[in-house]
Amino acid sequence: MSTEREKQLAAETAAELVEDGMLVGLGTGSTVAYLLPVLAARNLDLRCVATSVATAATARELGLRVESFAGVDALPRLDVAIDGADQVAASGWLVKGGGAAHTREKAVAAAADRFVVIVSSDKLVDRLSPPVPLELLEFGLAGTLRRLGTAQLRDVPRSPDGGVIADFTGELDDPAELAERLSATVGVVEHGLVPAEMVSTLVVARGEQVEIRSLR
Repeated sequence: MSTEREKQLAAETAAELVEDGMLVGLGTGSTVAYLLPVLAARNLDLRCVATSVATAATARELGLRVESFAGVDALPRLDVAIDGADQVAASGWLVKGGGAAHTREKAVAAAADRFVVIVSSDKLVDRLSPPVPLELLEFGLAGTLRRLGTAQLRDVPRSPDGGVIADFTGELDDPAELAERLSATVGVVEHGLVPAEMVSTLVVARGEQVEIRSLR
């Protein structure tokens, strides 16, 4: 069974969790790419927000209604957000941000009543490992990198909001401790660590079988 087939199955299963009239957050990445056409084919009355320019463009091409999530007049809450992950630990902690959209992805997930994570079985790990994606302010960047100590700039375009993308490459023995430390580092806009308590449902495809785990 190929990884791509597992991604497709996880996405198809997650699409069935979306109901008519919902406000839906759309993530970014290769697994979400399978979600969008399936969701569009259901012809539901949905209002969507997208975590990246690429997701927004694809969703609109498929006929999904995508609204702004910026400013005080944007939708304050979402019914559900669906996104992938780069790693899912046995503890429930995630690493996100391989596609450099983790700040928006976490903002959308935090605004959702239900956050659904869709992954193929290769994303499951016993413990998280580096790198951890970072979004950094360009202003004072040299000082931010010095404070982080073990971070490398990534040769990719800026984030949708103009942030510099980097990877923390130091130790990742305690995700909670590292998340707190990264959040407290001046110049760090956001990191790619996601605590288990943010995740409502984990959809994992293993071969032709799909498991739905309710985490909260």
